[in-house]
Amino acid sequence: MSGGRLPGPAAGGDFWSAYGRVSDDFYRGELTTADRERWESEQLTAVLRHVTGRSPFYRRHLAGVDVDAVTPANLAELPFTTKDDLRREMYDVLSGPLHEARIYYETTGTTGAATPCPRGEKDIATSNIAVRESWRRMLAARFGDRMPVVGLMGPSELYAFGDVFTAVAADLGACHVKIWPESPRVGFRKALRLIKELDVEVVVCAPALCLSLAKAALHYGYDLADLPVKLFLTLGEICTPQFADNVATLWPQAVVRPTLYGSQEALCIATGADTGALHLSLPNYLVELIDPDTGTVLGNTGEGELVLTMLVDGIKPLIRYRTGDLVRIIPAEPGAPLPGPQIQVVGRVADRIPLGDVTLQPAELEAAVLDGVSGCLGYQVVIDRQADGSDAVTVRMDLLPGAGPERSGLGEAVAARLRERTGAHARIVVDTDLDPVTHTGSFVSWKAARVIDNRSGPDRAVLTARQVAHRYAITT
Repeated sequence: MSGGRLPGPAAGGDFWSAYGRVSDDFYRGELTTADRERWESEQLTAVLRHVTGRSPFYRRHLAGVDVDAVTPANLAELPFTTKDDLRREMYDVLSGPLHEARIYYETTGTTGAATPCPRGEKDIATSNIAVRESWRRMLAARFGDRMPVVGLMGPSELYAFGDVFTAVAADLGACHVKIWPESPRVGFRKALRLIKELDVEVVVCAPALCLSLAKAALHYGYDLADLPVKLFLTLGEICTPQFADNVATLWPQAVVRPTLYGSQEALCIATGADTGALHLSLPNYLVELIDPDTGTVLGNTGEGELVLTMLVDGIKPLIRYRTGDLVRIIPAEPGAPLPGPQIQVVGRVADRIPLGDVTLQPAELEAAVLDGVSGCLGYQVVIDRQADGSDAVTVRMDLLPGAGPERSGLGEAVAARLRERTGAHARIVVDTDLDPVTHTGSFVSWKAARVIDNRSGPDRAVLTARQVAHRYAITT
């Protein structure tokens, strides 16, 4: 296999040998359409038999369905699986007893009940290979034959972040250090010291942490140009090209590349290339796009809410799972460093923002705010209702000293862009003391961290973000 031998039982079964061939061909760019379609058809049948035979939920949910008659072409005749289903059914969604899994994880439970997300041997191996292949190619493009020291900045307890990237770093022979600043045993002061002392060149983190780490470094007297970080690998929330460009103006030696798009429930859906594009882990899923409001199937290219059917018959495969994510799927560009269609994540369905005359996706709002902006250590969008009933938006920006928009005209350019796109009154305010909720990033939601909507009371996500904001203080 191009990224190393796929882990599996010593006495190889049909799944392991078949998956190994498909995965090898996929990452070599040699998987034919006929072979891909054969794999998808056979695995869809295998997974449907698996879940209806072993999952109490799916036995009820798909009652009366002739699973052998279901194909990728008529998959849309099956009902969706939703987050509400997972919260209601809990362990009944599992396709087998918990002791058959290898690791137990669960969702954070920030916006609803935490749901169990155990992973078995098949789940771990088939998901991790996509990450390993992405890293192998990206690190080679950036560092050649040598392996950099990797700093892992994310949670590990009950969460897959630490285990996935630890395993991938080990497979590639890269030294890693777990220095999540939000951990009470680490904090920003210690994390920055270790980055400097250990010559950490790669940092894996949520996008918001790229900014928080820069602000903390300035607070503790570091020159960002002297720190060794050369590559931020981001995951967990939207990361627009405009955001990445701004981070590069803060960290003179570093670039930002999305490394993974996925979730606790759905595992590794896509991985990043050095171009900045995310590519679908195609052997592991059937993908559909639907209208988020009507549920109408839109196909498997274009823009819509992402629906996934897993093709690996592990401990918790999901059938027609509504992710709640708005995405755009387009063909990979010729000569792309990774195979598989590109997927652009534009935000959560629940995070769409009515503003002025339009409804903006999260990525659209961030792009409007950060396009052409440099030296921004953080931003927050505040929306108010004016006396005449119209919307007013204030963007608070924490900028590097000397980067004030009042001198460069940057602020007026951002405000003009927002007025043009939304019809709302807009202004920019420079504020070095932003609400600390902006640092919570993906822990709750992008919207809860970045948008204060005074037109209505705070929802559950906003309240949760405010409750945990103190953990993200950069002075720890």
